[in-house]
Amino acid sequence: MLRSARSITANIAEGYGRFHFLDNAKFCSIARGSCYETLDHIISARDEHLITEELLVEGRARFETTKALLNGYMTYLKRTAKQDGLAP
Repeated sequence: MLRSARSITANIAEGYGRFHFLDNAKFCSIARGSCYETLDHIISARDEHLITEELLVEGRARFETTKALLNGYMTYLKRTAKQDGLAP
């Protein structure tokens, strides 16, 4: 769970360091995948009775917030690339 959670911010940082809108969006897409992976680990932890229902609810809420932020950022990156003539 720690590896997938850390992968989210690591991929965002790596994409930002590419200095290209579409490369950045690609790494944000990978980060979003890691976000889903982390959610799966949280659900599995609840299924195995390792965490409480309250922690599952909190984890889902954080997942939804993170996913919405990533989607918005990716939309911005793609729109900016298109406006700059860098995307089809």
